[in-house]
Amino acid sequence: MKNLEFIEKKILDRKTLSSLLAVWKFKGKKVVFTNGCFDILHLGHIDYLSKAKDLGDVLLIGLNTDSSVRRLKGESRPVVNEQARAKLLASLFFVDAIVLFDEDTPYELIKTVQPSVLVKGSDYEEEDIVGYDIVKANGGSIKTLDFLKGYSTSSIIEKLKNG
Repeated sequence: MKNLEFIEKKILDRKTLSSLLAVWKFKGKKVVFTNGCFDILHLGHIDYLSKAKDLGDVLLIGLNTDSSVRRLKGESRPVVNEQARAKLLASLFFVDAIVLFDEDTPYELIKTVQPSVLVKGSDYEEEDIVGYDIVKANGGSIKTLDFLKGYSTSSIIEKLKNG
């Protein structure tokens, strides 16, 4: 298999996701789930995602579609389209799978995934994390990770605007 094919196979539709979830569950894999826009991939994202992967066996990322990002961040976003963002994330060796979602939150996706670990940034209180109730009800855990200081997509965009 060529490298690009390998990367593209990590970008799943919901049907393929369901099949893989069954395989991972059968094999006793600890599935870690996180989500975000991941617009303009940067070192902060790499740091966060690699630490998330360290919490389990499989790292699954819920990725906001372009229309979802626009609703959340404004008409000028995303800077990078959803297919490019998905391929960039899938090219990271520690990322096992990417699933796009069009809703404003990944709640329905988390219901499907039923992750062992739900990860978000430490700017969230555990109880305020979307999907907290689902994961806790199934005996999973919620983990918050500190962001790498000095790295954010918004600050990169601001720097570019101001020269």
